[in-house]
Amino acid sequence: MAKLSMEELGREDIAIFKEKEKIPVVAILDNVRSALNVGSVFRTADAFAIESISLCGITATPPNREITKTAIGATESVAWTYFEDTLLAIEAYRTKGYKVYAIEQTDDSYSLLNINFTKQKIAVVFGNEVDGVSDEVLKKVDGCIEIPQFGTKHSLNVSVCAGIVLWELTKNRSV
Repeated sequence: MAKLSMEELGREDIAIFKEKEKIPVVAILDNVRSALNVGSVFRTADAFAIESISLCGITATPPNREITKTAIGATESVAWTYFEDTLLAIEAYRTKGYKVYAIEQTDDSYSLLNINFTKQKIAVVFGNEVDGVSDEVLKKVDGCIEIPQFGTKHSLNVSVCAGIVLWELTKNRSV
């Protein structure tokens, strides 16, 4: 067994990647505090060829040294926008025909195990590392999705959460 070289992996260059069709999934970051987490979401968005990321509120935006550290170039390949308020991002995507879901544990959440959004345009809101998705945002989304957990902790790091959810939303789609 040997690792594949970059040439053997056959990855597209950034210009080609930016022009190709993307999976109609958008990640909305609701006041994410850590720029390192933001960079990690960029890298995941690139890996799964999702449409874009929206950075909201206090969420750091490129160029930023900590984002660059974990994104490893994905800020150049992934489309992104900034919104002063997450509610503005939700409204913008809803007017473009997206269903908007928060990733949050609520008394009415859908389990990630039981969702099938392969035919819809989806925007998913990931919340702040301490407070989660804001209450104001929860009132405006079409529903909530939660990741089943079986240990003693009640949450995952936001970038880990994004990786799991974005994979689930893209694994049965192709570009």
